[in-house]
Amino acid sequence: MLIVLHADLRALGYCNRGARDWFSRHHLDWSAFIHRGIAAEQLLATGDTMAKEVVAVAERRIEAGRIHGR
Repeated sequence: MLIVLHADLRALGYCNRGARDWFSRHHLDWSAFIHRGIAAEQLLATGDTMAKEVVAVAERRIEAGRIHGR
């Protein structure tokens, strides 16, 4: 399971205030996200473009770790 981290969201330049509002609109737990991340599936289930973008960043982060962390 892919976990999206706060760092993934920040990598896109999204501000915390706007992201927190977005989480609230989609009934997602901002506090849990900050502390543990969130499953990519939960974000993608919103159907929102922002969710798709941040999941793509998380996928690239994981792939980069595989390449550099052999």
